[in-house]
Amino acid sequence: MFSQFLIKKLIKDNKIDTKSRELVGRVSSYVGIALNICLASMKMITGTIFHSVSIFADGVNNLSDAGNSLILLISFKLSSRPADEEHPFGHERTEYLASMVVGASILVLSFELLKSAVDKIIHPSGIEFSYLMVIVLVVSILGKIWLYYFYRNCGKAIDSLVLQASAQDSRNDVLATITVLASACISYFFHIQLDGWMGIVVAVVILMSGIEIIKEALNKILGEAPSKELVDMIEREIMSYDGVLGIHDLMVHSYGPNRCFVSVHAEVDSKVDVLQSHDLIDNIEQNFLKEKGIHVVIHMDPIVVDDPVIMELKQAIQTCVNELSSDLRIHDFRAVIGQTHTNLIFDCVVPYSCKLSYETIQQHVDEMLKKQGHVYHTVITFERPYN
Repeated sequence: MFSQFLIKKLIKDNKIDTKSRELVGRVSSYVGIALNICLASMKMITGTIFHSVSIFADGVNNLSDAGNSLILLISFKLSSRPADEEHPFGHERTEYLASMVVGASILVLSFELLKSAVDKIIHPSGIEFSYLMVIVLVVSILGKIWLYYFYRNCGKAIDSLVLQASAQDSRNDVLATITVLASACISYFFHIQLDGWMGIVVAVVILMSGIEIIKEALNKILGEAPSKELVDMIEREIMSYDGVLGIHDLMVHSYGPNRCFVSVHAEVDSKVDVLQSHDLIDNIEQNFLKEKGIHVVIHMDPIVVDDPVIMELKQAIQTCVNELSSDLRIHDFRAVIGQTHTNLIFDCVVPYSCKLSYETIQQHVDEMLKKQGHVYHTVITFERPYN
């Protein structure tokens, strides 16, 4: 397949960087511009000759797709610019803005096509059927199927939202053109005027596509939760190092497909020399950047692992909160033991799926501790997960 050949040629050693992303994006844009202009020309001429508003509308849609491909080209060029003083995290979120522009242009087009289709219903006119028209539509369907797979493969290879949005648009174009072809055949063979109604169907399909593209791009810009695969990979990699006992407070910030920043707390044995633990943390951070291109900042949390009293208290608290919900987790547990009372200090992670109030959790823990025959004061920091 051409897309796989292109990817192998432009991405050296399967290493995706800013330069290779721009090259794949640029070539993809050129292909999209050329193919969409050809399809648009054929359909608009055919629609004009045979008086079909749905075919002409489908051609205008392809012309809009060519304009969107031009937006792709510009966005890949802008997003490849290096970080600067005003944008220290780079410019790769430009792709998300480009996706929104593509989505907005699709919305505008859908409303224009909807107006034309309604006018066709109010003022119907016959379609001059021709096998040439059928050939043009079939060629268009095959071309858009090919473009769908081309965009999809290239978009997945470089993790490009804007290319995947274009693939989705091409898939919708296939469905729309099939609808137009069916309308022309039904109108000719059964003498039922469906041209205007099919134009409405095409417009609605285009409208839904634009809404979905804008929604996905907006989620990226607002800062959506990282994928489970990425979170699992980060946790698995950090926990693979000897000396890391646990992790929590993992936060992932994405500034584009190639600009990922991570902050996390790593638990280490408090009895290990602090310089040794610090060296471990440094190695993890450097290896992530070198091997995966992810900027990781790790906060080191020394914890007590061999005090039976503290470990028993921690387990009791964990069991207590799990009685309310199995999804509740505690970390950063410390106990300041005194003669008259003991302070228990820890964080409690409450997922968004848990509807319990912080006060309910606090009260449940305090009631459990009252039964222990010792005075305990709890200092609980409640927090929400970021992944």
